[in-house]
Amino acid sequence: MIYLSNFTFTSGFREDMYLDAIKANFYEDYLKYCEAEYLNADAEIKTFIASDDVFDHMLSLRRLNQGIDDKRQERINDYLDYRYKNFRFESMDQLDELRKSNMAKNKTMSQYVRNTIVDNVREYSNGESAFRYFVNKIDKGGIYILDEPENSLAPEMQLKLIDYIQQSARGYNCQFIIASHSPFILSMKGAMIYDLDHYPVESRPWHELENVRAYYRLFMERKKEFE
Repeated sequence: MIYLSNFTFTSGFREDMYLDAIKANFYEDYLKYCEAEYLNADAEIKTFIASDDVFDHMLSLRRLNQGIDDKRQERINDYLDYRYKNFRFESMDQLDELRKSNMAKNKTMSQYVRNTIVDNVREYSNGESAFRYFVNKIDKGGIYILDEPENSLAPEMQLKLIDYIQQSARGYNCQFIIASHSPFILSMKGAMIYDLDHYPVESRPWHELENVRAYYRLFMERKKEFE
């Protein structure tokens, strides 16, 4: 399914050719058979954000934080050495060691570590980090293609992303094309939804989509558990 906002999309390809294109390396050839009309075609920013981009971002944060954690342990060891050993200042070459020795004797361990190493980048959960990744990538007046952004987001964070997308579309003249199976994202007000599971492809209301109906049937069958 593709969710579209402020965007018109027409394709001359059959659905079976589309499926072949996304499964193989024929995507560029597939695009030659497509036509697209943008409301702000002159937009300087045209960005594609795949779910893998978000995962790679979070993995990079983990690797960076691991390096910081290793440095932090080194600083703890330094603190213990400077705190409890008698340091003798004998030359200007030891000026940095003197500074660290004085700092260790006048600060707690946590204060010493904070003053000698940067804080971890990992201040948020994975979902919050993913949400902030989208926020940092989306700018005024851009055209953005998002590939299943829900993959990294819990329902609460999906709702936050929906709100941000809607504000960006209304206030910053952004346009979005979003491939999604999430009922949260598909329910976005004002969305033009094309059902790629249907042949021929057609525009349908979000609540008529089969995967959304599957959620509906599940919750209706177990309705009493929610009451």
